Amino acid sequence: MFATVQPLDGGRKPCVVYGLTFFFANFGPNATTFIVPAEIFPARFRSTCHGISAATGKDGAIVGAFGFLYAAQSQDKAKTDVGYRAGIGMKNSLIVLGVINLLGLLFTFLVPESKGKSLEEMPRENEDQEEPNVDPSTRV
Repeated sequence: MFATVQPLDGGRKPCVVYGLTFFFANFGPNATTFIVPAEIFPARFRSTCHGISAATGKDGAIVGAFGFLYAAQSQDKAKTDVGYRAGIGMKNSLIVLGVINLLGLLFTFLVPESKGKSLEEMPRENEDQEEPNVDPSTRV
């Protein structure tokens, strides 16, 4: 990746920062949005709940993007963009964004860990099902 990017100022620092940002954005959040939902929901409802989880994540991204756009407007009405109300300002918006990110990090630690169990063992779905009495000689 670094060999194909030619920085405007001749330095490689922007490329390195971009690469690290891209790596860490996909390293942690992708695991919690795609892998964890597939592990924590019971097998009967896994695909439905995974779809609901993914849709909720997309809704949160839309709310965050547009919410930040409106909140980041200047507190001075004369300096806001045309069509927007006065917001809380860029600095305060970034502080709110950081607090929300920290809350997300804390809530991520509340997600149950599979600890090496298979997907069927983790929700303990099979504990309440009794094995039917079947004569072993009749099994094929």
